[in-house]
Amino acid sequence: MQLAVLSGFVLAAFAPLLHRWFGGRTSLVLAVFPAALALWFLGQVPAVMDGEVLTLALEWVPSLGMSLTFVIDGLSLLFALLITVIGTFVLIYAGGYLKGHPDLVRFHIVILAFMVSMLGLVLADGLLTMFVFWELTSITSYLLIGFNHADLEARKSARQGLFVTVAGGLALMAGLVMLGIAGGSWSLSELNAMGDVLREHDLYAPLLICLLLGAFTKSAQFPFHFWLPNAMAAPTPVSAYLHSATMVKAGIYLLARLHPGLGGTEMWIGILSVVGALTMFTGAFLAIRHTNIKKLLAYSTVMALGTLTMLLGIGTEGALIAFATFLLAHSLYKGALFMVAGILDHETGTKDVTAMGGLRPLMPVTALVALIAALSLAGVPPLFGFIAKELMFESVLEAGRFRALILLLAFSAAFLTIAVAAIVGLRPFFGERRQTPRVAHEAPASMLIGPAVLAILSLLLGLTPMLAGTGLLTAAASAVIGEPVQVSLSLWHGINLPLLMSLASLGLGYALFRRWDLVRGRLARLDPLMARGPEAGYEAFMHGVTVVSDWQTRILQNGYMRNYIMVMVLTLIGLVGNSLLLRHAPAIAFHVDVRFHEVVVVGMLVMGALFATVTRSRLSAVVSVGIMGFSIALTFILFSAPDLGITQLLVETLTVILLVLVLFRLPRFASLSTPVERIRDIIVAGSAGVLITLLVLTAWGIDQFVPISGYMIDNSVPLAHGRNIVNVILVDYRALDTLGEIFVLALAAIGVIAMLKLRAGDKAAKKATPEKEPYDG
Repeated sequence: MQLAVLSGFVLAAFAPLLHRWFGGRTSLVLAVFPAALALWFLGQVPAVMDGEVLTLALEWVPSLGMSLTFVIDGLSLLFALLITVIGTFVLIYAGGYLKGHPDLVRFHIVILAFMVSMLGLVLADGLLTMFVFWELTSITSYLLIGFNHADLEARKSARQGLFVTVAGGLALMAGLVMLGIAGGSWSLSELNAMGDVLREHDLYAPLLICLLLGAFTKSAQFPFHFWLPNAMAAPTPVSAYLHSATMVKAGIYLLARLHPGLGGTEMWIGILSVVGALTMFTGAFLAIRHTNIKKLLAYSTVMALGTLTMLLGIGTEGALIAFATFLLAHSLYKGALFMVAGILDHETGTKDVTAMGGLRPLMPVTALVALIAALSLAGVPPLFGFIAKELMFESVLEAGRFRALILLLAFSAAFLTIAVAAIVGLRPFFGERRQTPRVAHEAPASMLIGPAVLAILSLLLGLTPMLAGTGLLTAAASAVIGEPVQVSLSLWHGINLPLLMSLASLGLGYALFRRWDLVRGRLARLDPLMARGPEAGYEAFMHGVTVVSDWQTRILQNGYMRNYIMVMVLTLIGLVGNSLLLRHAPAIAFHVDVRFHEVVVVGMLVMGALFATVTRSRLSAVVSVGIMGFSIALTFILFSAPDLGITQLLVETLTVILLVLVLFRLPRFASLSTPVERIRDIIVAGSAGVLITLLVLTAWGIDQFVPISGYMIDNSVPLAHGRNIVNVILVDYRALDTLGEIFVLALAAIGVIAMLKLRAGDKAAKKATPEKEPYDG
């Protein structure tokens, strides 16, 4: 399974080659990959329905407790099927929607990378492994949202989504680390099996807050909801995939996965139920203010994400069953509706629903698909969305804390969502025929097959709910609850309060749809208030970052190297000196046992340093610095470190040669500082020297810990099979650190090469461009 999922990255790398081979059929060829994975996951359904949990383990970084362990239970299997099935249709759809697009290859690369990153996230059992895939989804979604990189709005929206989700990712990382410390394990399955251990731990409150920040930013919960509608700047295939079944549900998946171990507390119930209900209402309310069909659907997605969070917060068995049902229903109808929105945009040339009308005779299949999916969004029987909405109302009525508030927000969101469904499903296709920028016609089969299948599934599952309820949803709800439950879905439960609430919401929603233009005009009066919402706070924060960056660049990073060095040295003196002199009195204890040749070497070192600071000749300064370097090499050799001495000799020799080669290209020394500034520099440098001397002497006289050198000497040969202990430390004990240094050097080398090539290109451009006469104003 690991190889099957990770092979998606390899397939993404080969997408340009496949595009060269198959041309316009590349999308169909690539769709075979998620389709094959979907079939494999479907093959695991019987075992998961029987209560089995499939664990696929592969050691990754054992020393850090990281293993590439995939776990397939009801919850991860449900998400994996949504990712692969809808991913298959999205790739087919993209082949028609982006046909002839010059950047189609780039789209294939990133969408495949995102797909397997999302799969890794929902299947991973290790906390650290899951976090790696979590961040990969943030990076790849950023590339997808900003796919039309020539569009300023797309770039801005991509940056906004990246900043919000990555900021939440930092909080998530802290929460996962605290979770691993509190539970003593880095395995999600082990942590969920600990009962009340995590809930009663002292770290429960801070780790829960950090985890919720990560989940809320990813899944666009209030007040972080604003980034998701703005992400509609992405192409419609991206919107249909990221915002129906995948990325925005990553935070929901995390909350559901952690529910058995962390859920059920007053803090959990209060935060999730209230924030979820508020997000649900906010998304539905903001939706009816827009005429852009993708914005309408995006805000209704915010509504759905809030509903899922609210159900997890309520936490009763009925609420968690409703959670699994609503999750599936939403993915089906929202994926279909986003693709329909793309069809309308693609065929009519506009996203404004007020500019559409009477398209049903021209686009009969699209109209039928849109109607079925919209009815499911509205919760009209016999669609699967109706069953999900009924279960949601039942769960809200069973809520304990904040029941009245949650019920009010849920009912208000329900009838507002019905109006949105009617606007999307009826307004473009019925009524008076309107002229559109393009002459509308039916979409090609590649763009219709995906939404048609998803809409038909919404209808079939509504007519035969037992197919989903007794199968996959039972396993998913059991995984969220943490113990086996039996899900029994039915289209008819008799006349009860949830049914009456559904009927009332349908009536109010249709009435709102009929008066939508009037209501939208009245709501426009709230625009000044809306302009001061959470997004304004984000913009103010980003402006503040820009102002602070401008200030620190002007003051601290002004291009004057001496200022840089002085700031760093003063910071070192302030931090280290404070700890050494004020918190810990220097404990200097040493015995003077110095030989004559050692005095000579140190004297050479000191004289070289002093002469380098006072000489007016660059050549003399280079020679003085070389004397210092060779003196250090002699010191290493005298104290039985010949390997370091040889390294120092080689580095120093190379440095002196390079300095001499560029010596005559450098400008002459100039007096750029006043006598007062030079006195200041002497004081700063002297203070740093005194501090380092005291620090070394203090460290020499204190032995708080057992030296690690004994471990290195004893284990160099048996563990690392090397007798050169320094080399063993660098390439074995500190392998990741050394790898990081190599990576940094490689990046620096690439940057230098790029600068050299850019400079050469600039010269060529200047030669090719005739010089203009100077302007004499």
